[in-house]
Amino acid sequence: MPLDTAQTGPRSRRLTSHETRQRLEHARNSRLAQLRALDESAQSTDAHLVSAQTEAIQRVLTEIDEAFARVEDDTYGICQGCAKPIPAERLEILPYTRYCVACQGRATA
Repeated sequence: MPLDTAQTGPRSRRLTSHETRQRLEHARNSRLAQLRALDESAQSTDAHLVSAQTEAIQRVLTEIDEAFARVEDDTYGICQGCAKPIPAERLEILPYTRYCVACQGRATA
């Protein structure tokens, strides 16, 4: 049930592997563009701020790579906290998320 997502409303449906990969690629490309923009503005911006932003983007890129691995090992879309399907709406917003909303709250608390 890796790409099966919880049916929480009329818009919810199963994500195909192709759609999942497209969303992850889009997220990756967006973050890479952000890194390029940071690199270009590094001379005129506070070095500490650029460093913090770069680290945050690198963390997200790592999460995206891990999401690609979950697609491959058939665990994508399953919460790593409670093992229940992550709602499609959440995966639409954060395609690389590892947790449902409830478990994410516990993971960051």
